[in-house]
Amino acid sequence: MADIKEILNTYRTVAVVGLSPDPGKPSHEVAAYLQRAGFRIIPVNPACAEILGERCYPELSEIPGEVEIVDVFRRSEFVPEIMEQAIAKGAKVFWMQEGIVNEPARRRGEEAGLDVVMDRCILKEHNRLSRG
Repeated sequence: MADIKEILNTYRTVAVVGLSPDPGKPSHEVAAYLQRAGFRIIPVNPACAEILGERCYPELSEIPGEVEIVDVFRRSEFVPEIMEQAIAKGAKVFWMQEGIVNEPARRRGEEAGLDVVMDRCILKEHNRLSRG
């Protein structure tokens, strides 16, 4: 299993796949928290031009430069395709938020050398570790 503390202390650039522009949605709350905590967030949502003051990209492959963590807020059936994009992009970590589970995608990511976190909330984990 990936070392969550090491991940959150090492990497600072997070592509948030499925980031909603709606402040009431969990993805928006989590991304805003990450921004306040000093992470650079990169929104990935084909329906938006900008979210939380950051340029939005339709998919991972269109993001210029490096992506360290891919944080996924999409249903489990979309995860394998997003995993392939993350591998092609050279991401270091693939993070599936609470409620998102896809074992074949987890295995594929780990085989490709990514640290994979599944069914965990990055906000809750960061918050827990910063208090500890």
